[in-house]
Amino acid sequence: MIYPKLYMLLLGCKPDGRHTEQHDILFAIGTSLKDLIPQINDFWKDASKIHIDSWREVTSVNNNAIEIVERKSFIEQPEKLFFINLGGYKPNEFEEFHYKVLAVNAEKSLAIQQVKETVFYKQKMSPHIDDKYGVDVDDIYDVEEILPAQLKEKYALKISHGMAGKEDELHIGYVKLNEL
Repeated sequence: MIYPKLYMLLLGCKPDGRHTEQHDILFAIGTSLKDLIPQINDFWKDASKIHIDSWREVTSVNNNAIEIVERKSFIEQPEKLFFINLGGYKPNEFEEFHYKVLAVNAEKSLAIQQVKETVFYKQKMSPHIDDKYGVDVDDIYDVEEILPAQLKEKYALKISHGMAGKEDELHIGYVKLNEL
């Protein structure tokens, strides 16, 4: 039997009326990338030429194993899987840079403390607040809360401490949905 997995996708497209490609993150559950196509299309309905720029199967975060389990058999646990989007500026760069991080913790504030140890956070960047250079947390979400409603009803994320295998492989590069 093939069990469903949690996927983290960096989606890209150029919505009508935009001048540059836009990006967003989607967390989806399925047994393969091809299974995720309906979730991708539901997520970004107004997108033409939507594609995947990067993806990973989320199985290991900070030495914690991440599994998809049926909600009806799930025993609540204090730890959550958080998605954190860090943003910052570099002097003389016409861009806001982003670093997307996953963290496991019981509280958002503790997850934020964790990501402050990342290399990206420690880089010397322009303050992000009050027109000064720096790095700031642009967004933080409990991954389970931002899953599509039908997935939240059916599945839960089981986190097992110290049970992770090797780190998740990151798949970087343009993938057309019609080629899956």
